[in-house]
Amino acid sequence: MPSKAAQHSKQELRAAALAARDALSNEERAAAAQTIAARGLPFAIQPGTVVSGYAPIRSEFDPMPLMLKLAEEGARLALPAITARGHALLFRAWAPGDRLVLGSLGITEPSPAAAELAPDVMLVPLAAFDRLGHRIGYGGGYYDYTFSHLRKAKHVIGVGLAFAVQEIPLVPALAHDEALDYVLTEAQTFDFRST
Repeated sequence: MPSKAAQHSKQELRAAALAARDALSNEERAAAAQTIAARGLPFAIQPGTVVSGYAPIRSEFDPMPLMLKLAEEGARLALPAITARGHALLFRAWAPGDRLVLGSLGITEPSPAAAELAPDVMLVPLAAFDRLGHRIGYGGGYYDYTFSHLRKAKHVIGVGLAFAVQEIPLVPALAHDEALDYVLTEAQTFDFRST
């Protein structure tokens, strides 16, 4: 169990980073998404590579422009579906134009009839990140569980999408926290594979 001090510290860091993210204008957020889409991923993908993204909520970084570019490059797209707290996310096939349904936590996701896919690359939302590849999410642990589960079976590249204002000096990472391989912001590409 994380200590109360670590939990409190993460809560404070999360709140400050989300306030900085919320302070960005819609125009700044849209421009950042287009900048990253134009830059693309910092590694090549093969046709048929499964890339999971997410349906953005609130002021989250919008992965859709990047996902559309990756689809044009031959990627198969997927979006997460939440099954239960403390369990790994499921990923279901999604293509531009597919209708989404409201999931159990009020987040849009593909229909339960959509095919389940195992991602090769996961585009991940976050509240804050540091230069060691650690992230602070929203406290549910879904992405940590999912990375841990998937990485037992295959190599999965984790790519955080964030605004530069979400960088913090140090995330108080715990043993169960899964590090990202990259974080992409409108200002910089961070590569943590050798960290």
